[in-house]
Amino acid sequence: MPHRSPARRPLAAAILLACAQGSYAQSTAPEPAAAPKLDTVTVTAERRAENIKDVPVSVSTLSGEKLDVLNSGGDDVRFLSGRVPSLNIESSFGRAFPRFYIRGYGNTDFRLNASQPVSLVYDDVVQENPILKGFPVFDLAQVEVLRGPQGTLFGRNTPGGVVKFDSARPRLNKVEGYGSLSYGSFGTTNFEGAVNAPMAEDWALRVSTLVQRRDDWVENTNDAGPTQDLEGYRDAAVRAQVLFQPHKDFSALFNVHARDFDGSARLFRANIIQPGTNDLVAGFDERKISIDGRNESRLTSKGANARLRWGLGDMSLSSITAWETVDAFSRGDIDGGTPAGPGPIPFQVETADGIPKHYQFTQELRLESNTGGPLGWQAGLYYFNEDFRMESFGYDSTSGGVQNAYERSRQKNTAAAAFGALTYAVTPALKVRGGLRYTHDKKDFAVEDYFSPGFGAPATFAELQAAGPTSASLSKSKASWDLSGTYTVSPDLNLYARVANGFRAASVQGAAQFNGQSIAEPETNTSIEAGIKADLFDSRARVAFGVFHYTVKDQQLTAVGGANNANILLNADKTVGQGFELDLQGYLTDSLLATLGVSYNDTKIKDPTLAVATCATCTVTDPRNGSGQALIDGNPLPQAPKWTTSFTLRYGMPLGNGEAFVYTDWAYRSKVNFALYESVEFTGKSLLTGGLRLGYLWGDGKYEAALFGRNITNQIRVTGGIDFNNLTGFVNEPRTWGVQFKASF
Repeated sequence: MPHRSPARRPLAAAILLACAQGSYAQSTAPEPAAAPKLDTVTVTAERRAENIKDVPVSVSTLSGEKLDVLNSGGDDVRFLSGRVPSLNIESSFGRAFPRFYIRGYGNTDFRLNASQPVSLVYDDVVQENPILKGFPVFDLAQVEVLRGPQGTLFGRNTPGGVVKFDSARPRLNKVEGYGSLSYGSFGTTNFEGAVNAPMAEDWALRVSTLVQRRDDWVENTNDAGPTQDLEGYRDAAVRAQVLFQPHKDFSALFNVHARDFDGSARLFRANIIQPGTNDLVAGFDERKISIDGRNESRLTSKGANARLRWGLGDMSLSSITAWETVDAFSRGDIDGGTPAGPGPIPFQVETADGIPKHYQFTQELRLESNTGGPLGWQAGLYYFNEDFRMESFGYDSTSGGVQNAYERSRQKNTAAAAFGALTYAVTPALKVRGGLRYTHDKKDFAVEDYFSPGFGAPATFAELQAAGPTSASLSKSKASWDLSGTYTVSPDLNLYARVANGFRAASVQGAAQFNGQSIAEPETNTSIEAGIKADLFDSRARVAFGVFHYTVKDQQLTAVGGANNANILLNADKTVGQGFELDLQGYLTDSLLATLGVSYNDTKIKDPTLAVATCATCTVTDPRNGSGQALIDGNPLPQAPKWTTSFTLRYGMPLGNGEAFVYTDWAYRSKVNFALYESVEFTGKSLLTGGLRLGYLWGDGKYEAALFGRNITNQIRVTGGIDFNNLTGFVNEPRTWGVQFKASF
């Protein structure tokens, strides 16, 4: 063996030691961060928590940052419009009375007892009256939009679908909360906050609040007008929830909530549409108006509910008891101008509507299996009771706003239902579901007081009664059903198909100054849809695509306005709708997240003889019958855009000890008809609104500071009109900028 120099031994040992240390250091170095993945989305579209991919319903959700961004500018619930496929929301009352449409299917009726085929369900409680549907959006866990008939498990006028709000629930043994404050254009302030506090081992309290305020930013150029500055508001809401959960087999969640709103009613602007076009008149300034009537809107609402759940071995029993009430009043200058204009105004109209007394009580009992086997089931009972009074007022703007007309009506509505649903796994890959609901609905309506001298209409209550019926009692029993299936092609890909039927109960509008009593019989909707839901690229992307076709028999339509300013309920022989919806989300890179929603809705009224009165001054493009009314066969439904598209893009990058980000969101809808008939002037142009947000997150996401803009291109469009007097319209919100700070603990 060759002799090794002693001097080399320490050198060799040092080299070996260095190599070993390097190898050890390499093996213990932190691994690169894993590629981001989309969180699993859980929904309760079938009244139990499930992965959105496994639910055979066309459903979209909004939550987290996306919801926070949309809500940052102090907007009302209408900010959700167009943010998921096939959803449109509009209002002729401003912040007080939103009207929801899904797949083009909704109701333009502006009366305070109007029913809608799209139901709003807030914390498992239906909000039936249209004023209740405007309760603010804050401290929510999630918004779900369920498209197509939901008449089996939700009931209560859901043939078009359901918009479902779920508040963030109290959490046991955890103190947490957040506060968010923004300030922007027109002195807009928006504060939202919540505190979750355990009260004992089995008790927790969560209190949430929202306070929104905006200065008046529209000037009345008529110095003699009683309301000089407009479009300001103060909107405040609070919700307190108490959770009691002594063990896993029982929980009780108690909820009380209230809202207080005071601000401007919708601003109607006379002759803002160029005759023969649907363009705004030259020089239109959304910051100015000229009216001689008073403008005001106020409402208070409050409610409470108790949601109890018992575990009973292989099944669970749930009880939901709820009470709601609202008091509302809204007054506006309906003609939108003064005797001097702008433009020709045949006569002055100033009116108000209010709900001085309202009561809604609901009770649901639901029993469901929880064995986890191939067969699952639900069964339950439901009761609904509503009783309220409505008031309508007329005023003479030319005589200082003296009251010259009044009507008070009362509506009582009760409904009782029994329902059940089954789910069965035919094979590990194929699940089928079916549901049935039987409902009895009764509605009583009566005009209680009336006077209206002038206009050639009945002047007294006695004359109104002599002219025709002033009361109605409507009763109907109806079954609704659904059948669906989900086929699992792979763990990441599901196919689904669904056929469903739903109905809306009969409606009544009372005899009034310009029209007699009208009744719309119940409508039924039968819908068929099919689609795919998939997680892609190791959950870095998610897609849902579906096609649908529906037929509404005896659809309730409302002929609003016309030269005689009527509000008349009609039944169309049928209406058909068809189209598709696409929901796509995904990481384009580890730092770039995009979402895309697209929908196509083709709706048509199918009734060769159905005709409605038309506008006073617009250019009608429909054929006429012998009485000069427009024949509306083949027309699309009002406020039903063919195309809606939403898009968001978020880019984040590490900066210091936090993350800097850019977020942009856009929503587009194609043109819409404002009325049942088609005209040049009362066709709303397409609308594209975009938002931009630049922000910084730090402290492990607990703190956020941001600059934001809403409607950043300042696109102003006529979004609705009043057709009985002149070319009166109202417009969307202008561009706003602001800053926001949010802190969580």
